[in-house]
Amino acid sequence: MAQLEGYYFSAALSCTFLVSCLLFSAFSRALREPYMDEVFHLPQAQRYCEGRFSLSQWDPMITTLPGLYLVSVGVVKPASWILGWSEHVVCSIGMLRFVNLLFSVGNFYLLYLLFRKVQPRNKASSSIQRILSTLTLALFPTLYFFNFLYYTEPGSVFFTLFAYLMCLYGNHRTSALLGFCGFMFRQTNIIWAAFCAGHIIAQKFSEAWKTELQKKKEERLPPIKGPFSELRRVLQFLLVYSMSFKNLRMLFLLTWPYILLLVAFFVFVIVNGGIVIGDRSSHEACLHFPQLFYFFSFTIFFSFPHLLSPTKVKTFLSLIWKRRVQFSVIVLVSVFLVWKFTYVHKYLLADNRHYTFYVWKRVFQRHEVVKYLLVPAYMFAGWAIADSLKSKSIFWNLMFFVCLVASTVPQKLLEFRYFILPYIIYRLNIPLPPVSRLVCELGCYTVVNFLTFYIFLNKTFQWPDNQDVQRFMW
Repeated sequence: MAQLEGYYFSAALSCTFLVSCLLFSAFSRALREPYMDEVFHLPQAQRYCEGRFSLSQWDPMITTLPGLYLVSVGVVKPASWILGWSEHVVCSIGMLRFVNLLFSVGNFYLLYLLFRKVQPRNKASSSIQRILSTLTLALFPTLYFFNFLYYTEPGSVFFTLFAYLMCLYGNHRTSALLGFCGFMFRQTNIIWAAFCAGHIIAQKFSEAWKTELQKKKEERLPPIKGPFSELRRVLQFLLVYSMSFKNLRMLFLLTWPYILLLVAFFVFVIVNGGIVIGDRSSHEACLHFPQLFYFFSFTIFFSFPHLLSPTKVKTFLSLIWKRRVQFSVIVLVSVFLVWKFTYVHKYLLADNRHYTFYVWKRVFQRHEVVKYLLVPAYMFAGWAIADSLKSKSIFWNLMFFVCLVASTVPQKLLEFRYFILPYIIYRLNIPLPPVSRLVCELGCYTVVNFLTFYIFLNKTFQWPDNQDVQRFMW
């Protein structure tokens, strides 16, 4: 079975790479000039490729650190030495874009290794499920699209997933180093380096919690009753656990590489005067709580075969009726957050090349009351996501949702790219779905990708005051 799984994996990876190369060729023929953010990224990478690394050569409009450009130079420059290619060839737009296609191969392999590590291998059918899950997530539309442009997303995902894998294998110094590489691609990736540390802490909490429950069971202590009894017990346990110097020392010794990375990050923020470098005027942090609700909607849309069913809706409605007081409070708080903390970025209203422009225009701008009417749907989506993670410990869930809030809420701009990493981490950790649902998910992703590429390559348009060809994209 293991040998067959290897063959299946090789076939899936080879076919995916072949199709990607054909799509890459179509992209290269259609886009001979930089498009969208490539206008900033490609010239900067070409300056690095030519050996111009001084700060005076840095484009002030770029807001991320130079990880993508440094890795690109490390990949394409050896081609000029080994194959004798000229700098004009190795530093061309096509060669630099091809670096992201190489990252996509790495992401495919990392996803497979993560599924093998995260998911239990106790069923005969799990081999096919892992291969299908890997293939599906590798074709995740929002990520897959950017494999063909010179953006930071594929490399950012690669180093973050690599760091997560090393964390799961217990190589925490390597994990922290890879987390630093991910940070060099996108500063917000520091949150997922912290998630790796949180994963270790959650493991230790779970072990201690099981011991605590066993002790109470043996002592036959009466359970605490009340609507928030479980939460109160967990908070009480965390308070007692954190008061122990021995426990804190053990956690420090386990997580010190991540702590060192976080300290370096805070030093960077202090010296830099903020998390963003370059143009900060359009990337101001704020408490945009509805971003969490948008992520819930995004997740249930792309994971609907696993999260959406009549049974789940019936279960949710039954749960609302049983705990109507708690749900009423949650709804009121959510409505308040939507009312007071909804922000609309100028890019969202002005740039009609992104799908988010049309989502906002045709859903949220129809009427002022729409954003409030969507709150029950947000509640269902949030519950469905939490329910799908019930196989994980309460401490793992706590760490994940804290990191999810930290990665989404401070973003003022509604941008689907910001949801890629939290979605992938989420999708990796839900139980392996049945093959039928995976095939449905893969089929839907394939259709979405086909439509996305077809529209991008063929349905071009022009702005009235600009002769450049414009294209629709994520």
